[in-house]
Amino acid sequence: MPNLSNKHKKFFINLLLATSFTFSISQSAMTTIYPTLMQRFSVPIASVQWLTTGFMLIMVLMMPLSPWFLKNLPFKNFLLALQLIFMVGTLIAIYAPNFDLLMVGRLLEGISVGLLFPSFQSVILSITPSENRAAQMGAVGLVMGSALAVGPIVSGVILQAFNWQSVFAFFLLVLLVLFLLSLKYISNVMPKEPYHFDWISSLSLVGLLMVLYALQTLSSGIRVWLLILLIAGLLLTAYFVYRQLTIKNPLLDLHVLAKSAFRLGMFLTAGSYIGLIVTTVLMPLYFQRILNLNSLWSGLLMVPAALSLSILNRRSAKVLAKFGLKRTMLIGASMIFIGFAGLSLIVELKNWLFAVIFAALVESGNAFMMMPAVTYANNALDDDLIPHGTALITTVRQVAGVIGVLIVSQVLSVVSRPRQVSMIGILSALIVCSVFAAILLYLVLRIKRQKTTNV
Repeated sequence: MPNLSNKHKKFFINLLLATSFTFSISQSAMTTIYPTLMQRFSVPIASVQWLTTGFMLIMVLMMPLSPWFLKNLPFKNFLLALQLIFMVGTLIAIYAPNFDLLMVGRLLEGISVGLLFPSFQSVILSITPSENRAAQMGAVGLVMGSALAVGPIVSGVILQAFNWQSVFAFFLLVLLVLFLLSLKYISNVMPKEPYHFDWISSLSLVGLLMVLYALQTLSSGIRVWLLILLIAGLLLTAYFVYRQLTIKNPLLDLHVLAKSAFRLGMFLTAGSYIGLIVTTVLMPLYFQRILNLNSLWSGLLMVPAALSLSILNRRSAKVLAKFGLKRTMLIGASMIFIGFAGLSLIVELKNWLFAVIFAALVESGNAFMMMPAVTYANNALDDDLIPHGTALITTVRQVAGVIGVLIVSQVLSVVSRPRQVSMIGILSALIVCSVFAAILLYLVLRIKRQKTTNV
């Protein structure tokens, strides 16, 4: 491992954070241009939603594989390869003549993001002294959380002045600059520890993709081949779980699920993430299709939520230290519930100010849920199981995001007319979210009091 100077290390970390921020923005940036893409390719909302759902699903499939790449490849080569894959996918999206090819480009982007997110956090932890890790991981949380909220804003502003391809061109330009900087400043800071790649486990992960695809498609009509696909996917997913519990070196050690506190913390983390990602999907559709605002205003109206999330994310550690885990998460869960319930009550008033306030409440609540819930879950584990617990939480969080977006999309698609987004469709989706938020709040109330722990 090279001995980096403080200046080089700081630039190294900032470069990783900038790459992660750009990747993460791309995860939610599509939501603002959904209406444009629906019209351009003549596809319903349920189909165009797969630009986000498919992206997130591929992320999930890649995350359990990231430790192997991190330990078997020089980190610099690994990072440069991920940046190149992302840029190739972006180029395909820019020149896509049809929706299917656009989807291919998004899936390539998702591969890069899924492999990078767990890896860059491990790298930052490995090169940061233990006394500074809390602050560094706070920056990681700020970058990843804020980027999701910023995505619709960036795409909305770009779409107002240029065409939809310009959103992808923006990512391409930024990644090209980061790639050139990485050639010079990224070092191979991780020691290589080659070990056997369990390709059987990795292939069985495809079962999850089969399950989610079948569920999404079954909503438009029950077909025999879809039922077969669903059953096959469930069997493959069950085999993956069985294999992780029985082999010596699993991709994910699922024995951590034996701890009830870990399970509860994992579900709370996933729940808070659903609230965040679903808001970034629903609100741009509401602003554009119901309030008839253009993409620029749709993006600008997401700014208050993004700002409040960023500001509160930086202060969540202090709140945790003062009030403890349960009270902190109770604040976050209450904000999420009030936000969704408020949106359900005022959405038919067509008042953009109320919509902005309640959307900001939902996103801000995530600041008091995500890291405290991860802390609560990992506090239940022995030190040697914490890496597995963190990896599992990251994977489940993304799966939850996929399922959350999938449910909301289906509610919109079923209640609204196929190629439109109606008021009753938005209202129905928000009511579903409110019920979910109430369940989340109930789960927080079940948490046993625990001594305050630094995030």
